[in-house]
Formats: sequence, C-alpha cells, structure tokens
Amino acid sequence: MSARGVTARRRAREVAFRVAYQADVAGDGYAEAWKTRRETEHLTADQLELVEDIVRVLEARGGEVDEALRGAAEHWPLARMSATDRSVLRSAVAELIGRPGSPCRVVLDEAIEIARRYGSEDSGRFVNGVLDRVAHALRPAEL
Repeated sequence: MSARGVTARRRAREVAFRVAYQADVAGDGYAEAWKTRRETEHLTADQLELVEDIVRVLEARGGEVDEALRGAAEHWPLARMSATDRSVLRSAVAELIGRPGSPCRVVLDEAIEIARRYGSEDSGRFVNGVLDRVAHALRPAEL
C-alpha cells in the first residue's frame, strides 16, 4: 500500500472506472474516453496495461458485459442504476472477463471500495451483490 492507502492496481482500477464513467455520461466510446485521459493520468506500465485491458474488453465486448450485469441485477435495469454504480460494475466485469489472472475476490473487493468512495451510501452493498452474482457465473471455480 502507498502512503495514502491506495495500491497501484487500485489507482489503475479507479482510472478504468473514470474512463467507463466518462464514456457513459458523455456518450463517448470507451477507447475515445481513454484516449482523452491517457496522457494526463501518469500511470506505470503495469497500470497502463490493466486500464487498457479493461478498456479493450469494454470496447469490443461491451454487450457481453452489459448482458452479464442484466442477468445479475434482477429488477434493476441498467438505465435505472446510477452512472457511478453502472461504471464501477462495467469496469469490474470487464476485468473479470479480460484478465483471468486477476483474482476474482480482489476485483470484487476493489470495485466495492471504489463504489463506496465515489458512489452513494448504498453503492458498496449494491455493487457487492451484483458483482457476486456475476463472479459466480463467470468464475465459479474461484468462489
């Protein structure tokens, strides 16, 4: 952990979340949102690789990511979710899909912390519930 309590990977995941959020709110593509942020983020090579892997999955397989979320978020259409929660969920699911080497529990824990930091009072619980279902569907052997 760094002095502020945020790991390098958490920082990269927060950047990926902000890219997903920007794309969602501005209506940009994920790759375009990342292109506008990339130079200002000052990330290490490892952090860049993580963000780029997440963005690549969101860009190429966004429909699959959203379908996984729809299946796990019973009674919560994507449009009804806050943009913050939706963006945290999308970036975490993209990591689960695109980075099989990232431990499932780590991805979930990090997403929950990001949701707590940037979302509403209930965001952490909501993200936890939805991601737990997605993770059980995508990576049952890890859980």
